[in-house]
Amino acid sequence: MSRIGNNPVAIPEGVTVDVKDNTVTVKGKLGELTQNFDTVKIKVEDGSIWVTRSADTKEQKAKHGLYRSLMDNMIEGVSNGWTKKLELVGVGYRASNQGQKLDLALGFSHNIVLDIAPEVNIETITEKGKNPIVKLTSHDKQLVGQVAAKIRGFRRPEPYKGKGIKFVGEILRRKAGKSA
Repeated sequence: MSRIGNNPVAIPEGVTVDVKDNTVTVKGKLGELTQNFDTVKIKVEDGSIWVTRSADTKEQKAKHGLYRSLMDNMIEGVSNGWTKKLELVGVGYRASNQGQKLDLALGFSHNIVLDIAPEVNIETITEKGKNPIVKLTSHDKQLVGQVAAKIRGFRRPEPYKGKGIKFVGEILRRKAGKSA
């Protein structure tokens, strides 16, 4: 029995949900998301979405809570949006953007220029004396996470000095250096 899957998903004011042949379309003030959900039954009633299993197979049990969480994330995204912040820690590490192009200087012999998907809004924050921050915002949680992971993958934080690209608020496991 899935505890998360049995909870209803509340539909806030200003969000519309359409269900056709297990394809859910969610529209809100920030955008529109569509996702196909197989092996479960979806009902919209009394301002809530209910996800139920048609049988108790292992596959349906595994996906019951997942599909409920995905719908909750879709509704949260079109009503409030999702944000990820990345911090560049290191001497000479810089970030700037022009439109949807992100330019990163990460200590390599050349800058890394990355084209960001049009659904993701990008903002670079540079203050004197602080590490540069890259702020990603979108209505699609999966897309924001994927773009953030791609940016972080260019220079993962290393455990000795902590240099690299990390999420704001992320706690890194540090190691002691050589003992002389």
